[in-house]
Amino acid sequence: MKQYDLYGIGNALVDLEFRVSDEKLSELEVDKGLMTLIEEDRHQDLLVKLGDLNHKRASGGSAANTVIALAQLGGNGFYSCKVSNDSFGDFYLADMKECNVDTNLDNSERVDGHTGKCIVMVTPDADRTMNTYLGVTVNLSEAEVVADAIKQSKFVYMEGYLVASDTGRAAAVKAASIANAAGVPTVLTLSDPNMVNFFRDGLIEMAGDQLDMLFCNEDEATLMTETDNVKAAGEALKKMAKRFAITTGADGSIAYDGERFHTIPADKVDVIDTNGAGDMYAGAFLYGLTHDMSFEDSARLANTAASKIVTHFGPRLPTEQTRALLS
Repeated sequence: MKQYDLYGIGNALVDLEFRVSDEKLSELEVDKGLMTLIEEDRHQDLLVKLGDLNHKRASGGSAANTVIALAQLGGNGFYSCKVSNDSFGDFYLADMKECNVDTNLDNSERVDGHTGKCIVMVTPDADRTMNTYLGVTVNLSEAEVVADAIKQSKFVYMEGYLVASDTGRAAAVKAASIANAAGVPTVLTLSDPNMVNFFRDGLIEMAGDQLDMLFCNEDEATLMTETDNVKAAGEALKKMAKRFAITTGADGSIAYDGERFHTIPADKVDVIDTNGAGDMYAGAFLYGLTHDMSFEDSARLANTAASKIVTHFGPRLPTEQTRALLS
């Protein structure tokens, strides 16, 4: 019996989430709706300019949010990441332990430097804009890959954001190689349209030729397949992954089980914050697949979970609210 339902590898970021106006975004000169990598001086400048606004703090990173979602639902997760020996690193590890997620850092010495942070700015239309200072997570490497945990997992989940770092991409490729040799299915999320725009070839390398499952939204799907509509993208993605799920915003999602497509409508809700919706979707979907749910039922759980989190400010729900989704 496998020890873990999901092994994730990705960036370790402390999310600092602010509610802002569109005018404030313009004043800050940030690109709305996208993830933009920034340097430390820009990060500090943004924090100063946002300093008078209340914010919410949580351990994050795309893959981390997915592993946490699965753990909150009752699954067992492991996360390979890199944080520094600073107060934000202390917060990150304590939060992961609170969520019952094991990490490679549980018995390892942390490095000096700055733990990565993501400034998340949510506008009144519920769109989220992210400016990310990677800090030490930019040096995530093959050294953080834990082969024994991979072999003891039902799935290995790779975060597309790692493609922006040569060492991070190499770490994901190594994790996938270990998984493939051990017969553990691999999963990739494309993470953000900018990652596809600028690092498409690297994402193809991370996917390899044995990818079991792919997660993406409609924009990422069309960019990745160089098509102009989600139907054409779905056909093209069959060449990249055995199975996949494309989230389509308020319309729900389209999931391909290897033989046929399932169109799953979204629950109708009042959207407050879309941050973490895709991560929650993937975590709930993979919880379903690792807990004897059918592919279609797993997709329905994922839709419900994503619809719930967008009514909440922040990248994840309280554990009791997440667990309640199963009923």
